[in-house]
Amino acid sequence: MNTLDLLLQGIEHALGGHNLFFAVCGCFIGTLIGALPGLGPANGVAILIPLSFSLGLDANSALILLTAVYAGAMYGGRISSILLNIPGDGPALMTTLDGYPMARQGRAAEALLLSAVASFIGAFISLIGLVFFAPMLAGVALRFGPPEYVALYGLTFAALGGVTGKSTAKTLIAIALGLLIATVGIDRTSGVPRYTFGVLELYDGVDYLIALVGLFAIAELLLFSETDERRQAKPIARNRLRIDFRELFSTLPSALRASLIGFAAGVLPGAGASLGSFMSYTIEKRISGRRGRFGTGDPKGVVAPEAGNNAAANGALLPMLTLGVPGSGTTAVLLALLVSLNITPGPLIFQQNGELVFTVIGALAIGNLILFLMNVPMVGVFARILAIPPHHLMPVVGLIAMLGTYALSHSITDVYLTIAFGVAGYFLRRLEIPLVPVIVAMLLGPELEVALHHSLALSNGDWMILLDSPLAISLWLAAATVLTAPMIFGARPRGRIKKKIAARESGRPEQFGD
Repeated sequence: MNTLDLLLQGIEHALGGHNLFFAVCGCFIGTLIGALPGLGPANGVAILIPLSFSLGLDANSALILLTAVYAGAMYGGRISSILLNIPGDGPALMTTLDGYPMARQGRAAEALLLSAVASFIGAFISLIGLVFFAPMLAGVALRFGPPEYVALYGLTFAALGGVTGKSTAKTLIAIALGLLIATVGIDRTSGVPRYTFGVLELYDGVDYLIALVGLFAIAELLLFSETDERRQAKPIARNRLRIDFRELFSTLPSALRASLIGFAAGVLPGAGASLGSFMSYTIEKRISGRRGRFGTGDPKGVVAPEAGNNAAANGALLPMLTLGVPGSGTTAVLLALLVSLNITPGPLIFQQNGELVFTVIGALAIGNLILFLMNVPMVGVFARILAIPPHHLMPVVGLIAMLGTYALSHSITDVYLTIAFGVAGYFLRRLEIPLVPVIVAMLLGPELEVALHHSLALSNGDWMILLDSPLAISLWLAAATVLTAPMIFGARPRGRIKKKIAARESGRPEQFGD
């Protein structure tokens, strides 16, 4: 049976009987989970695994339910990012950069609509890649060894300066803070506890979701509490949904590029949707150049990360299915489910369990269509959240954030850590140190450390292994270019601006061409 026949059979199974009901329920539950700060898709899937077993679901139905939750959570993460500037999970982090400014400008409905369309495009394109390009992309992923991953993460950190802040020095400080926090807990290679101070709950490290909730939700609440409540009593302006087809079509190239970039990032084992979202936003900002208004409410700044993270989320299924290596935290949970169902992921899974694999892919296709049809009519409902006065809304958001944090591990220590991160986030924002690099460094820091350990173990401590392949050298050169180019080429415009200011202060007429 060829690939197309298996795919059609998988879609038929996903639509058959009660499976469609489980897909709809999974999409709705997943959207709610994604919208709540701190939960995210991995926790949503993990929470529902016991429920699927207690209901006595067969392998097909259980996987359809959980993949629908997975897809729904990826969609839902954008809601709180755009409306409240609080990302529901790590991949939705980049959406805050332009989504929330659009909401502040009274364009929340347009931002939600564009993000829903972009999410659908990213998911659809990645499913095509998952079906037809799996063998080729698995071969590309195998070319990435530990040294190449070190270089890839180096490129990611180097590119942060041009995306999240005006000061490269402050961005590097934020990255350093994130990497320091990522070292807390038991060393994954040596088993030695680090910076735990005897606190048992810190042996597993600091969950980045705790930092995410604290740095964004609690810090936002603290900043709001010190403002003039009378001035803040007026809610953010909102508008009726007005579909601007010209704007919608103008963002399609961005969505297509971001989908391809996100899918390629998701294929890399361990990279996940967060890296796909970040790379999509970064590259789209570079392509737009001076024409873009990234960071101030550019629609492309909403479309790119949303298409990228949904494409990466589906792409992360590829290494899990073909190599048995989870591409993200959520696929690690799904991998555990497959093993518990006596299904062994690997190169032979398409031969041994091809029908089940294509049922999962068919469920993702149906789930994304359901999510698109479900989310677009509800854009106005989500946008009405902005009609709630901020002094009523923000305490509720803080309460939900704290409850979500406690639900992660039922540990009061996590609640204290969330409050500590909130206070730290308040001072970081006061110092104009960007928060996004802190979270990105926490997300990628453990994987960077493991890749670096493995590289040095392979070379008996010789650091030159990091430059041992053309792919690694190319990534390091790209990182150096991204890091130094703004400093070199930014000096000339800054010099011209200083000359203009000096000319105005001295009363001297500006020279032609300045």
